[in-house]
Amino acid sequence: QSGSSFHVFDQGQFAKEVLPKYFKHNNMASFVRQLNMYGFRKVVHIEQGGLVKPEKDDTEFQHPYFIRGQEHLLENIKRKVTSVSGIKNEDIKVRQDNVTKLLTDIQVMKGKQESMDSKLIAMK
Repeated sequence: QSGSSFHVFDQGQFAKEVLPKYFKHNNMASFVRQLNMYGFRKVVHIEQGGLVKPEKDDTEFQHPYFIRGQEHLLENIKRKVTSVSGIKNEDIKVRQDNVTKLLTDIQVMKGKQESMDSKLIAMK
């Protein structure tokens, strides 16, 4: 909806029909591993608590530089490389995970804000 993520609504069909067109496999787990390697993260909605499996087969992924209409940002999506600097990879990962969680939380809050706005308009 907001253009800051993409959904896979039917993993079975996606793996069977879409993946073989672009990859040498039709394995959803391999695709997700590739997404993670490039910094994409699965969006977990707060109301699901991250523990409850959603009843519908809908998996959502997001990346800070994957935004509808912002093609110039795509060049920033790079495969992660091991750092040789003084910063440990674990520290970077923790920071990236914190940022990803914040972005996801903001996205959820935006949705709730839009919902509240429309309710207010309806009440007026």
